[in-house]
Amino acid sequence: MTRKPRIPPSPLPQRRGVDPVRVKLPADGAWETVRDHLVARLKAGPGVIDGMLRDGRIVGADGVPVTADAPYVPGAFVWFHRDLPDEVPVPYAIDVVYRDEHIVVADKPHFLATTPRGSHVTETALARLRTELDLPTLGAAHRLDRLTAGLILFTVRPAERGAYQTLFGERRVRKEYEAVAAYDPAAELPRTVRSHIVKERGVIAAYEVPGAEPNSESEIQLAEHNGELARYRLTPHTGRTHQLRLHMSTLGLPILGDPIYPVVRGPVPPDDFRRPLQLLSRVLEFTDPVTGAEHRFVSARGLGAWTAYDTWQGPDARQ
Repeated sequence: MTRKPRIPPSPLPQRRGVDPVRVKLPADGAWETVRDHLVARLKAGPGVIDGMLRDGRIVGADGVPVTADAPYVPGAFVWFHRDLPDEVPVPYAIDVVYRDEHIVVADKPHFLATTPRGSHVTETALARLRTELDLPTLGAAHRLDRLTAGLILFTVRPAERGAYQTLFGERRVRKEYEAVAAYDPAAELPRTVRSHIVKERGVIAAYEVPGAEPNSESEIQLAEHNGELARYRLTPHTGRTHQLRLHMSTLGLPILGDPIYPVVRGPVPPDDFRRPLQLLSRVLEFTDPVTGAEHRFVSARGLGAWTAYDTWQGPDARQ
């Protein structure tokens, strides 16, 4: 059996909890210099790569800056830090529910992305926790939408990350969510919703394909109601993108504050913290694959539309 080549450790430290970019030079490369390959591959714009090389911002495995005329070496690695984008700070703390030598369970606020992606880089749960806990090896075992609040599992040791990610991939984590939506006395609940969900890259909304083999399943229960509002208990048995939001909308019970379902109103601007999506990852329950411990974690967060609807709705409500 052919062994994978060993990837050298990064010679650059994290910056504000964000890893440097690692680039492997293809084994079949025909470029004369590292510079030529990076210009062709990264398409960073005229003069950007040359400027980074001139400033010593691109380094090899030994940490020594790569020069503009450094020869191309197939299979070699180089590292560099991207310029961090200007981000609107998310004005809410991320709370640590549990921490040991293997895992960290955090209670994420609304509007904070889980991991660096796109325009959300340092204002993410992962980057913040790496910095606040001084745990540069911290990694996410799964993800929550930026607009969804609640519990997320992180791993401390990279060698163990796969074991925890497998829990989610094999559906061995019991997840329970809460949502606030309109109360419909005619809704037949509890019920299990199954459908075939498709989420295309670059398209903001997922959609269901009628008649196709179901690839998603959610259990929907009414927890309590008060006038025109209700609190729902949602148990996903699969993990499709936007699954709970789409299934609630399909039932005619779109979650309050949802900017996508049932009608796409565009992404929430990064500086708009009004009326957070009323969806909360309340419970995570699983058997630890490393220690064998039985874990059950419960979020301490609440949903504002349920506890103080007028405050959550505000004077310029969109829903």
